[in-house]
Amino acid sequence: MDDQTAECSAPQRVGADQAPWPLHGAAATGTIERAAAALEAPFALMQRAGLAVARLALATAPHARRMTVLAGPGNNGGDGLVAALHLQQAGREVRVHLLADPLRLPADAARALRLASDAGVPILGETAALHGTDLLIDALLGVGARRAAEGAIADAIMAINSSAVPVLAIDLPSGLNADTGGTFGSAAVRATATLSLLTLKLGLFTADGRDHAGEIWFDSLGLRRQILTAAAASGRLIDDSDIDFLREPRDHASHKGSYGDLTVVGGAPGMTGAAWLAARAGLAAGAGRVYISLLDGKAPTLDAARPELMGRRAWWLSLPPVLSAATVVCGCGGGSEVAAALPALLARAGRLLLDADSLNAIAEDPALMARLDARDGHGLPTVLTPHPLEAARLLGCATVEVQRDRLAAAQALADRHRCVVVLKGSGTVVAAPGALPAINPTGNALLASPGTGDVLAGFIGGLWAAGASSSGPSMTASGAARAAVWLHGHAADLAAAESGGGGRLPLRAADLIDAMRSAARR
Repeated sequence: MDDQTAECSAPQRVGADQAPWPLHGAAATGTIERAAAALEAPFALMQRAGLAVARLALATAPHARRMTVLAGPGNNGGDGLVAALHLQQAGREVRVHLLADPLRLPADAARALRLASDAGVPILGETAALHGTDLLIDALLGVGARRAAEGAIADAIMAINSSAVPVLAIDLPSGLNADTGGTFGSAAVRATATLSLLTLKLGLFTADGRDHAGEIWFDSLGLRRQILTAAAASGRLIDDSDIDFLREPRDHASHKGSYGDLTVVGGAPGMTGAAWLAARAGLAAGAGRVYISLLDGKAPTLDAARPELMGRRAWWLSLPPVLSAATVVCGCGGGSEVAAALPALLARAGRLLLDADSLNAIAEDPALMARLDARDGHGLPTVLTPHPLEAARLLGCATVEVQRDRLAAAQALADRHRCVVVLKGSGTVVAAPGALPAINPTGNALLASPGTGDVLAGFIGGLWAAGASSSGPSMTASGAARAAVWLHGHAADLAAAESGGGGRLPLRAADLIDAMRSAARR
């Protein structure tokens, strides 16, 4: 297609193995909608939107004979009314529950209502329960929703969620925040699939969005590219192009020294397993030599399962040239003991990833925080890998505030400390100063088990170390973070698929390392 045509003219499934998808929030989507409306005939966009919804409904639920549309008071409801008309014309038994005053609908939605009524589509009122239908179409609330649903719409959302019927949401599930992925109050639709129109909404991919959106589809409604780019994207999805460098063969004349040194500092008494997991992951990711320096001075320095790993006592006291040449992962199982190693590492480590207890130590000590902030000025790159509670400690706020807007929290940390931030969780966010934040679409609850965060930290460190060497592919901190995050989730997705959906049994951290290595090879 040339630049004057849209990239998509029919619903397209959004996957983790396609070119990077730009993500937009509510304001940017509104700008694009207005730009489109200024160039299109009245009602044209709603006609296309309703047709796209009907097509996807027929494609994803081909055996559904009875379909119910729940339409709200805005243009989202109008899209649902147009879809109902097309579905009836396709031979389906369709009914619409209109939860709005017909006299107060926007012009296009009012026109859609007239057309559906004139065609004999049953238009019903409120409903407390939904029976006798094979597919529900959620057209209650659109991108413009800014508060919790109330009254009949809240009741309808509850009825949808208790119906045990497949649900197709238009644009985003009603009650979900398009910008943050949070829910407005307790009432939000849990959809089987979501068709996002014109733009892919940020909130579909992080926080509660992953649980509420189901399978995500996109339709540009046939608009030209210059309209779709009328507003800048607020983020992008990580995809498998972020691991393209792993497909590059290694030089025949290379050796272990060609792929960088990684040192893991962590493992306080009773927590040495976390450090060993990180070290094993770094080795699996391709670092040439991997050292481990345990904070428990009495613990064994040999991993019998991976004797390739080399133990070093108090490695952080090494000479400055050794520290400056290495990639360091610090904090995995570090306990309070990690604070003793941090001053030297913050001052001299050439590439430093801070995880877990190292982040907590920095949050509690202004002097360590000042050393972290000084690294960028000395040309020393840093990666932080907090979970929401650790991010909240660094930001000096409550965890709920971090989760309320995960992109904003990650970007605030990245800008404040001039480093790459990997905010873990559902829809992990990778942020860096001056760069578009990226959201990871891979992963599932199989990763909710002890040690998987240590594996992620070690794998990032391994990719970063290998990529900083003379023989490895060039690798920035952001690039290493995006690749490892994607593989981390993708390995869990493969495990879930192989087990028929995953069930409730988690993926153990030690198994995850080999799963990530296998996923990279695929």
